[in-house]
Amino acid sequence: MTTATAGVLFVVSLIAALALAYRPVGDYLYRVLTPTRHSRVERGIYRLVGVDADAEQTWAVYARSVLAFSAVSVLLLYAMQRLQDHLWLSLGFASVAPDQAWNTAISFVTNTDWQSYSGESTMGYLVQMAGLAVQNFVSAAVGIAVAAALVRGFARSGADRLGNFWVDLIRVVLRVLLPVAVVGAIVFIAAGMVQNLSAGTDVTTLTGAAQHVTGGPVASQEVIKELGTNGGGFYNANSAHPFENPTGWTNWLEIFLLLVISFGLPRTFGRMVGDNRQGYAIVAVMATLAIISLVAVNLLQAAHQGTVPQAVGAATEGTETRFGVPQSATFAAATTLTSTGAVNSFHDSYTALGGGVPMVNMMLGEIAPGGTGSGLYGMLVLAVITVFVAGLMVGRTPEYLGKKIGAREIKFTALYFLVTPLLVLTGTAAAFATGNDSTALNTGPHGLSEVLYAFTSAGNNNGSAFAGLSVNTTWWNTALGLAMLLGRFVPVILVLGLAGSLAAQRPTPASAGTLKTYQPLFVGMLTGVSVVLIALTYLPALALGPLAEGL
Repeated sequence: MTTATAGVLFVVSLIAALALAYRPVGDYLYRVLTPTRHSRVERGIYRLVGVDADAEQTWAVYARSVLAFSAVSVLLLYAMQRLQDHLWLSLGFASVAPDQAWNTAISFVTNTDWQSYSGESTMGYLVQMAGLAVQNFVSAAVGIAVAAALVRGFARSGADRLGNFWVDLIRVVLRVLLPVAVVGAIVFIAAGMVQNLSAGTDVTTLTGAAQHVTGGPVASQEVIKELGTNGGGFYNANSAHPFENPTGWTNWLEIFLLLVISFGLPRTFGRMVGDNRQGYAIVAVMATLAIISLVAVNLLQAAHQGTVPQAVGAATEGTETRFGVPQSATFAAATTLTSTGAVNSFHDSYTALGGGVPMVNMMLGEIAPGGTGSGLYGMLVLAVITVFVAGLMVGRTPEYLGKKIGAREIKFTALYFLVTPLLVLTGTAAAFATGNDSTALNTGPHGLSEVLYAFTSAGNNNGSAFAGLSVNTTWWNTALGLAMLLGRFVPVILVLGLAGSLAAQRPTPASAGTLKTYQPLFVGMLTGVSVVLIALTYLPALALGPLAEGL
């Protein structure tokens, strides 16, 4: 079987599996997010934290709950890193430096999992398990909770309540993420991933050199890293490391896990608003953009433009040889289309245009399908903008799912859309203005791409990197930490504000002039708006970076 054929089978089987999972995953998430009954374990947790599970919250209270929970999470994770040398299972590692501890705490709480450190030589096992892995669960659950609140805003009429954040958070963790993670960890251990508390083993390599091989609780962290679209690797090489990704079929399973919840959530959306056709329309846009990206990065890597790639027959530099170009390119597309940020190859070594595709994926706002929850609410914000544009074209007040899109709603959506580009472009400019671009290994267009990619990844809460940029400095840790913090929570507040505004409205009956948001016309318009808005915002920066290098 040729490499191309194997690559096609890999992609086709992945798409088929996601299509089969769409309905059961979406329906199960609907059953998790909508019932009023609580399990005995959940009731015990509610009593422990002092939450009235039957009291729903306004959008402002919901937002304050998200911020309060996240603030406490940042403080606890920061403290664990700073006190690491006094903790059990520290492996003798020193405490993490203040700026790096700040950056890492923000990174994992915001579901970014950007890493300016090598995990196997910096973090002890307790920090990895009780700190980073725990945040992999709860930060993913926060995204789903916020998406559920926005959908309730569309579904409810004349209401001022959006649900209860604490109930949504705990249910998603206990009923969705934890069970799948337990089963997935067992599968990964059987596949050859490491799961122990060993301090490591000293081995002799084939060349006769001595090497210390670190063990650790890898499999249990790897499954939630992908399932929760987190991306932080136990090892510096991330999913290119054989202890994190031993075989081709674990590579397939990792990609499936990082996509499955985000692709299932549109079904949940359709069920919650009482019209499954709305969910099909949203997932059709996500799938269209994802397939375009997937094909583009595979073709550009297979074309291997450039003298050296053409000489060796493919763009294989930085590609894990166990997986080859197709599996590496597919992973790159999937991880940047979501907010995962895990890598099984190094994007800095891709062809100029091939490396530009993952960057564009993040600039889209990671909506195809995006992170757990964040992809759905990002796409719904773009849907609101699309019906507004359509309303302007026909001269009538725009509506979406029976809710009028007026000045208040457009302010929320416009601000949501502007936040991330402002962070990305301002941060990139600040790096060059202050001379901090000097930490890039390259100059010229590729050096610009490395800096632009870093802020794009941080501002969009992705976490992947071009790897040609040294970011473990006080300036970079601070600047990227701020980009991650603002890039996560400012949009969350705006989304919840939009949800509150929509929930308070009474539905407007559909008329002959109402745009049918479940038909191909709307799917095409939403796809076009998603691409055009990004092109208008980022094209000048892309023209100076990957486009200039590629052309």
